[in-house]
Amino acid sequence: MPTVTLYGLERSVYTRIARLALEEKGIAYALNEVEIFGPQGVPSDHLARHPFGRIPVLEHRGFWLYETSAITRYVDEAFVGPPLQPEDPRLRARINQVIGLLDAYAYRPMVWGVFVERVRVPQAGGTADEAKIAAALDAARTCLDALDAIVTCKPYLVAPTISLADVHAYPMLRYLALAPEGAALLAERPLLSRWLEKIGARPSAQRTRGRYELAL
Repeated sequence: MPTVTLYGLERSVYTRIARLALEEKGIAYALNEVEIFGPQGVPSDHLARHPFGRIPVLEHRGFWLYETSAITRYVDEAFVGPPLQPEDPRLRARINQVIGLLDAYAYRPMVWGVFVERVRVPQAGGTADEAKIAAALDAARTCLDALDAIVTCKPYLVAPTISLADVHAYPMLRYLALAPEGAALLAERPLLSRWLEKIGARPSAQRTRGRYELAL
């Protein structure tokens, strides 16, 4: 019986980040779907878990935690299993740099600006905002260039084994790749393209695929 419950959405980038960390550590968990984007807004019981109404939230034996990077570090440090943070302080710093870069500069343009506008909006019967996509692609290009400048992808982003940087980056870049323009940007960066394919083949990524990947 799982001792860990994750409250979130299977289609959510940040929920998937937490799930990838749990999967890579080999931790049994239950995913409790919480629809925070419905017409009624964030459910009141979820606001009791997270005062800002975001996802995911983790519960482990009465310990509640929100903020994805805090969750993934807790998962890595509180459970046995392959470490997702190396001992080398420079590599750990680089992991934190990648996570900070992704959260601050990549998530909004890659996911909401490119993927949502190009993939989800048309699927819902709407019309993509081409100006928004163009602006987001410029920002995404800058983010990919910044990643390209600091990662090695030999074979993982910054460390010799899979790390929190990889599990944080994969869901964002995977959604970016589902949009033709995003796929083209990634194709211009062979290191990142090969890395994305490698992570995508891992059992953790396969087990956490959401509806948009499964629809391909």
